[in-house]
Formats: sequence, structure tokens, C-alpha cells
Amino acid sequence: MTDPPVQPPPVDPPDDGDAAAAHDPTGLDLARTVAAQLRVNAGRNPARAARRARRFNDPAQFSGAHPDERDPERLGSAVDRLVSDSGWSTDVSVHTVLGRWAQIVGPDVALHCTPMSYADGVVEVTADSTAWATQLTLLAATVVARLNAELGHGTVVRIQVSGPGGPTWRKGRRSVRDGRGPRDTYG
Repeated sequence: MTDPPVQPPPVDPPDDGDAAAAHDPTGLDLARTVAAQLRVNAGRNPARAARRARRFNDPAQFSGAHPDERDPERLGSAVDRLVSDSGWSTDVSVHTVLGRWAQIVGPDVALHCTPMSYADGVVEVTADSTAWATQLTLLAATVVARLNAELGHGTVVRIQVSGPGGPTWRKGRRSVRDGRGPRDTYG
């Protein structure tokens, strides 16, 4: 009741002149056929061909013997170029010097007076107390001279010193809107 196995038809032995029709039992003929088909199909992918053409045929993609904008560069030189192209060189140099505030004014003054900003030749400094604000106001000409010695003449015109802010008397829901408060105590 079972069907007998189907036998393939017998293959005639090849003639000496018909070498292409011969079967290679090692599978080399199949490998050669697959490789030939892959070579033919490789040229049919237009996207791949376009990428190769762009990558290998465009002379603008390659850097020459001399440095240009496409070459890698160090981060420091890239930042320096950005600062100079943007016109930030004065601001960066002023803030670099203000980062060394303790060396310029001394450790005692730097402990109680902090530079806050720089704009249009004016350095704004905030002091811990009115006594230190007065002290820095008296030293302002010397500090301006030291800053200009480091930054260049005329970079810093003056130092604006502000003391500590007084307490606010506008707290709570029932505060008086324009009440007097202790006006002569702070400031």
C-alpha cells in the first residue's frame, strides 16, 4: 500500500564536447554559478552605485596635502576660532581675569567681595557688608589699574560696588504697601 520511491531519471553521460552540462559532485559548479549571479546583481543596485560614485569620484571629499577646514583640529583651537569669530575675545578675557579675582585683589578682599558681571567697561562687585563695600570703593582705582594691566588699557573703566541688600519689609498678607519702614538703617 505504500508507493514505491520515485527514482530520478537516469542522466546520460556527457560527451567530451559538452563540458558545461557535466555535473560536478563537489559543488564547485554551484558555487561558481552563485558567484557569477552575485557579480551580475551587484551592478544593479543604483543606490549603492551612487554612494560609491560620490565617495570615490568626488574630489571635494578628499583633503589635500595642506590643512583646510575639513581636517580635524584640537578643541582649544576650535574654541579660540569661535571666540574670535563671534567677537567675544574681550568678554572672555575679562571673565578669565575675574576668575583670578583673589590673586588680583588679595585673599582678604576676595573673601568678602565677589565680582558679579562685566558690561561696557564696568565691573559690578557685591560686598558682604557695607564696611567691605566702603573698603573696595576706596581701593577701586588700584583694582581698575591692576585689571587694565592684565587686560589692556581702557578695558575696565570703573568698578561699581554694591553692599548687601537690606531686609524686605514687604512680607505677609497685611503689610503696608508704601509704609515707611526703617529707611535710614540700611544702605
